[in-house]
Amino acid sequence: MTRPTLTRDDVAHLAHLARLELTEQELDTYVGQLSVILDSVATVSSVADTPGVEPTSHAVPLTNVYRDDVVRPGLTRDAALAGAPAAEDGRFRVPQILGEEQ
Repeated sequence: MTRPTLTRDDVAHLAHLARLELTEQELDTYVGQLSVILDSVATVSSVADTPGVEPTSHAVPLTNVYRDDVVRPGLTRDAALAGAPAAEDGRFRVPQILGEEQ
């Protein structure tokens, strides 16, 4: 398997395309970091098809735990508005925003 090689000129070219100004030190740093990423992608890409193995989204099976959906009484309007700083006509009153007209 051939590993992709990335040069300093490649990184400079990518930076130019992305309109990024990189220092000489950053170019050297990113050559190493991007090479590691390319090597990792190449390793994953090299894995052969595995017949009989179902594709999964997680390494271990997940089971959701649900509770029964039971209807319960909620707050009355008066109880909900009892803790509000301001109420008007049975609704929460909030400050006007964005210069809206009344």
